[in-house]
Amino acid sequence: MEKPILIFDGVCNFCSASVNFLLKNDRSHSILFCSLQSEKGKALLHSYGLNTEELSTVVLIYQKKAYTKSNAVLKTSQIMGFPWNLLTIFFIVPKFIRDYFYTKFAANRYRWFNKKEICRILTPAEKERFI
Repeated sequence: MEKPILIFDGVCNFCSASVNFLLKNDRSHSILFCSLQSEKGKALLHSYGLNTEELSTVVLIYQKKAYTKSNAVLKTSQIMGFPWNLLTIFFIVPKFIRDYFYTKFAANRYRWFNKKEICRILTPAEKERFI
């Protein structure tokens, strides 16, 4: 079985902090990471019919399906296991409502959290999880 791939905005401070959180808390080391801005990220988006110029959503590639916006976040929490998988209770909220709030947050993420000027140096173990 292929590992899930989380495609994230590599210049967004909030997104990078979220990846750091996942690196620390994904005990099974099952999630791989890829920047939306990278050639590999763009190729993955294109292969799933997603806009390669649209950088306002996280994308989770899992079991040959692409999840975006709130579905990507909740599916990632499900993969993470307990206690993070408890967040999947929010799947009961209709997607259009979840995505409305996701879109509002995403539209303001640079204003609230700024953009990264430099990337942190990854440990060798962390480097293995980036494609």
